[in-house]
Amino acid sequence: MQRKNIVVFGAGSIGAFVGGSLIAALADVSLIGRAAMRGRIECHGLVMSGARGWEARVPGAMVRFSETAQSLCAADLVIVAVKSADTTEAAGQIFHLAPRSALVVSFQNGIENVSLLRSRLPDNVVLGAMVPFNVVQLPDGRLHRGTAGDIVVEAHPRWQPWLQVFRSAHLPLRPSAEFREVQWGKLLLNLNNAVNALSGKPLRTQLQERGYRLVLAASIEEALAALAVAGIRPAQLGDVPPERLPALLRLADDAFAQAGGALASIDARARSSMWEDLEAGRLTEVEELNGAVVRLARSQHREAPANDMLCTLVHAAERGGDRHIEAHSLAERLASRCPSLHA
Repeated sequence: MQRKNIVVFGAGSIGAFVGGSLIAALADVSLIGRAAMRGRIECHGLVMSGARGWEARVPGAMVRFSETAQSLCAADLVIVAVKSADTTEAAGQIFHLAPRSALVVSFQNGIENVSLLRSRLPDNVVLGAMVPFNVVQLPDGRLHRGTAGDIVVEAHPRWQPWLQVFRSAHLPLRPSAEFREVQWGKLLLNLNNAVNALSGKPLRTQLQERGYRLVLAASIEEALAALAVAGIRPAQLGDVPPERLPALLRLADDAFAQAGGALASIDARARSSMWEDLEAGRLTEVEELNGAVVRLARSQHREAPANDMLCTLVHAAERGGDRHIEAHSLAERLASRCPSLHA
């Protein structure tokens, strides 16, 4: 049987980790990304690591990497992993270069990218995928997976030839017929990206501090209220049902440490992708995450002050503003606008 070509469009932390894992499993993969990742691969190769000592290495000479999109011409599967702000441009290049037979899959954060890709690629099958884990770029060249979970994909027959390929790469796919609910379930958890980025701390350290958790609880509560009005029930992606997350986050630190079992599974080095974007001087996806809650609430003539303020603070950080805000200070900044912040 003829080998099928996979193109990862957007070889940042997630894209390079997924692409590298597939290459290590002997899949036929091309990466499209920025010069910084090319240099990283030329220096270190692709080194992926995860929990319990798992590691895979791919020499740089084995990696097909380009800063242009010409490799799309031979794609059977296009994994779109660009930042949300770049989705429109990526869709244009896929439209002009990729075969109409190629399966296009969004591995992106947020709610709206799949719809945008479908509108720009009417002749391709476009599906969504939810990546539950976090990947951080470590100084020694490794792309380290700091959190757990299987990739959830929008159920469709076109996945069938790819299931074993991803399973061999230690990236099992779990099809779901309720993908919109999965997207919103992931977005609820991703609301912490802004809090983490503004804290400047690793995820586990940040979540151990109640002030940060109070801010996150308020932002999740706003999202749950808007989703209830919209008739959307977000999927449960972890051990805790979405509606119980705010109460759990508001517990005292000692009680949270005992009740929040998932905290122990977070690698001590894990950080959010939004923190990584601020470190690199890039625009963030805060408008696709917290901003999505603000827009949904406003469409219902409601407000989402915690999420709105987090958007404002992250945009200020993008322009060089404070991104090492202590927990008590962040809570105080939001308290005047968000009564639900108070325990």
